[in-house]
Amino acid sequence: MRQPAPSLPALAPHDLALLEGGRHPDPFSILGRHAYAGGAFVRAWLPGCNYAEIVTGEGEARRAVPMDTEGNGLFQAPAPEAGPYRLRISWPDGIVEAIDPYSFGLLLSEDDIYLFAQGRHFDLSTRFGANPRVFDDVAGTLFSVWAPNAAHVAVVGDFNGWDARRHPMRRRLGPGVWELFIPGVGPGAVYKYAITGANGDPLPWKADPLGRRQEEPPRTGSIVAATPDFAWSDAAWLEQRANANPRAEPLSIYEAHVGSWLRTEWGEMGSWDDAGDRLIPYLQRMGFSHVELLPVTEHPFGGSWGYQPLGLFAPTARLGPPEAFARFVDRCHAARIGVILDWVPAHFPTDEYGLARFDGTALYEHEDPRQGFHRDWNTLIYNVGRSEVRGFLIASALWWLETFHLDGLRVDAVASMLYRDYSRAPGEWTPNHLGGRENLEAVAFFQELNALIGARGRGAISIAEESTAWPGVTAPVDQGGLGFHFKWNMGWMHDTLRYFGRDPVHRGYHGDDITFGLIYAFSENFVLPISHDEVVHGKGSLIARMPGDDWRRFANLRLFLSLMWTHPGKKLLFMGCEFGQEQEWNVDAPFPWPSDDDAPRRGTMQLVRELNALYRRHPAMHRLDHSPEGFAWVIGDDRANAVFAFTRSAGDGQPPLLVVANMTPAPRHNYRVGVAFPGLWTECFNSDAEAWGGSGVGNGAPVCAGAVASHGQAQSLSLTLPPLALIVLEHAGPSGANMSGTGP
Repeated sequence: MRQPAPSLPALAPHDLALLEGGRHPDPFSILGRHAYAGGAFVRAWLPGCNYAEIVTGEGEARRAVPMDTEGNGLFQAPAPEAGPYRLRISWPDGIVEAIDPYSFGLLLSEDDIYLFAQGRHFDLSTRFGANPRVFDDVAGTLFSVWAPNAAHVAVVGDFNGWDARRHPMRRRLGPGVWELFIPGVGPGAVYKYAITGANGDPLPWKADPLGRRQEEPPRTGSIVAATPDFAWSDAAWLEQRANANPRAEPLSIYEAHVGSWLRTEWGEMGSWDDAGDRLIPYLQRMGFSHVELLPVTEHPFGGSWGYQPLGLFAPTARLGPPEAFARFVDRCHAARIGVILDWVPAHFPTDEYGLARFDGTALYEHEDPRQGFHRDWNTLIYNVGRSEVRGFLIASALWWLETFHLDGLRVDAVASMLYRDYSRAPGEWTPNHLGGRENLEAVAFFQELNALIGARGRGAISIAEESTAWPGVTAPVDQGGLGFHFKWNMGWMHDTLRYFGRDPVHRGYHGDDITFGLIYAFSENFVLPISHDEVVHGKGSLIARMPGDDWRRFANLRLFLSLMWTHPGKKLLFMGCEFGQEQEWNVDAPFPWPSDDDAPRRGTMQLVRELNALYRRHPAMHRLDHSPEGFAWVIGDDRANAVFAFTRSAGDGQPPLLVVANMTPAPRHNYRVGVAFPGLWTECFNSDAEAWGGSGVGNGAPVCAGAVASHGQAQSLSLTLPPLALIVLEHAGPSGANMSGTGP
């Protein structure tokens, strides 16, 4: 007589209560296929389901076995001991047939887990987060998230009715990574993580820290996205970049907030494709070598301009999908324009759906607010001393450089990371283990970051926004430096803007504002920045800082820009400054393009275009930007006339370029400047040219160096210096007997 089959094991009431409460710490131990005395059975947790059955086989071999339930959402039925099976489920809104998520084993490799724990998994976003994958010929998405102090984590999304009971995750041993492969979920699905803290309290649902795409704000969901499969056409650009020496190349950067630059009078921001159609031709026409984008990493508050990001792996949805961003970069490279991204590892906002107390504890930030909170910005500070956080940030940097072929990162707020007492009064900060104010963990972070950019970046550059005298910001890591390629020269910016803000009648007494920067100009590899920070928050626009009537204001602006372009250091100019935008920049306002009949602004645009051409055309203007051999003062102490003169050299044995600036509105005639090379000199640039809106005073004919000793040289030029203007002269060879306008 056949013995009756053993009854299926009952789930312990305790386990059922944990499932019902969305708090079970080990769902794989009770869900999926398990052995029992009668063979094998499948248990499924399907709250809200009307009916379910196990389906095996295909075609004529297809079999369906109804699953038993007590009406509490728990279903189970006998099943084959091996082979695939599916669950056929009747939901209130329809019937679906899908592979059981709890039929899969461990999917993240041990190497993935180990490298993550060490902070050395630099391909993090293609392993963790939400990755469309195929396992055993089954397509779906592998979700994984770091939440070591959580009691329970589940995936919620539009594919499970946002029910936190439906898809509890498995915790892996080690650093606290949770994973779950959900068959049938693919790109476009919206999701978050439902996390229960160690104390049993549910947290606000969290967006994915490694999400590669997010909903457009104010919505906050993450979106499953495949790694961008983009057909790049920039192989030649990348090869040339990898073989170039960025310190010796012209680097003229246009800083732009793309949405604001594109914004119309109706408030529309446009898209990456619009930027390709409009911004790229403008950059080409103006002659900039690079565009620097204010952060496009996803951020909840548009008024932060991107500087409070939460999606460090996701281009903002405001301008289109990731593939559109890749297309924009590719089009920039085709136009021979590099793309630099502002990248923010210094802090993040406190929005509850983001990184703040992610698993109920200070996970990404410091627990101690003396280390973990920026009062200036009301933001939290990354704990870069924690290996997982350090690896997370470095993986983000490499993701942008490698996936989107970016040409560089400008790293925001470096100074705030380097000093533990940054913007803190005594007693409001904690010293390092040596008792000092230096943030040694941040130093190690920057060194590792820049070493990896050097190793993996294919010639991409890193630029530090660092406003202090920290030594060796651009020195190599193996020499104890931080390893950045360039550093913003904030001292030059402040001194020069202060000088140009003075009435010209007083400038003769403040020449140190111009000359002091040359004392340290070659101590780092500097970029001269006039950035967005200088035209907001009551500082006034660049043109608004210039004294005098309109003619003098624009003459001063042309003079300032000309001095900036001829001064040692790479160049960065924020959008609107190239034509003298009258009002401060407003991210929400239409970009104030000058009208066709606005001659002063149109002229200033043409001046900047010519300065870029001059900068590219003459190696003396860029090749030795960071070497004292490329610069020499000729006149730095003419207080009576407020005139400065210096030379720029390429170090190739050719005569240098001579730069002379008259900082007052009084023209200077027969002004003598000593030169090392006899013969003819021609004026190759004049900021007072009529084409730019100037008065047209200058040296139209070649000038011959006469045998009159001056400024330590045996010969000198007698020049006409236009008012509030800068001129550049180049050596044209020996004098000729029939040349006009020559002589001492």
